Amino acid sequence: MVRYSHAVDTHQWELLDEIFTPDAHIDYTAMGGPAGDVESTKKFLATVMPNFSAFQHLISNSSIRVDGDHATARTMCHNPMLVTAADGTRRLMLCGLWYHDTFARVAGEWRIQQRVEEKSYMFIAPDAVPGS
Repeated sequence: MVRYSHAVDTHQWELLDEIFTPDAHIDYTAMGGPAGDVESTKKFLATVMPNFSAFQHLISNSSIRVDGDHATARTMCHNPMLVTAADGTRRLMLCGLWYHDTFARVAGEWRIQQRVEEKSYMFIAPDAVPGS
């Protein structure tokens, strides 16, 4: 789960191939994104993430259940981001969500087989960030 946050925050999209199973389904629709496979997710992230000048995918409070070579988890994510408005000012955007993950052990390593986001909150500050 931490590797996913690291991959997204460092724009290392190729790491997603090691994090997800080849047949993984990723659903970002609750937060306004698409649903699809790993390749379409990498393309989406490569397109959307440059719109943010700063971001951190902070995860915590994981509840994990393991059953043999499969597991499920519900993990909290707090994602502060700076988004550039049409007028060039930057605004603070706060996203809170839950990741609902299904894992499979593949060749001895845990990989995400399904990720579904559940929206908790989204807030865009009305005032520009100082120094914008």
